[in-house]
Amino acid sequence: MESSNQGIATLQTVPLKLMVNGSPWSGEVPVEEVLLDFLRNRLGLTGTKRSCESQVCGACTVLVDGAPTSSCSYLAFETNGKSVMTVEGLGSAEALDPLQEAFIRHMGFQCGYCTSGQLMAAKGLLIHNPSPTQEEIADWMSGNTCRCGCYAAISAAIRDAAEAP
Repeated sequence: MESSNQGIATLQTVPLKLMVNGSPWSGEVPVEEVLLDFLRNRLGLTGTKRSCESQVCGACTVLVDGAPTSSCSYLAFETNGKSVMTVEGLGSAEALDPLQEAFIRHMGFQCGYCTSGQLMAAKGLLIHNPSPTQEEIADWMSGNTCRCGCYAAISAAIRDAAEAP
């Protein structure tokens, strides 16, 4: 959209109201801003990682209304009226989420780059199915790539967290 007064391009914005990690946020966002950039650049939530930018690797996975979502291609304004959870919302330094504790116990990470996406996809699985089988875990997590090859440890951590009280 071109501004006739200034002769420079301006971005069209839309209003946005949502919950992020349990806290309300409202404001204006450019229509083309993806959720990943909104979270990282506007809110400073840098746990969500940029990687393939084409919904292939899962590093950018967040939960939107409890469902795993690739934030690299999901437009921020599409979260209007919804709830978004990032890895920062899983637990705290004082009280980790059982899934985070299980990832630590089973060493479900190596370099750590994919870990936030793995955790959020796994959290979505456990919300959807609190007692998944090994096959269900493998199928659900198939969209999340770990270049270090920690799949067995990640799967063990998910099974362990599913059994946690």
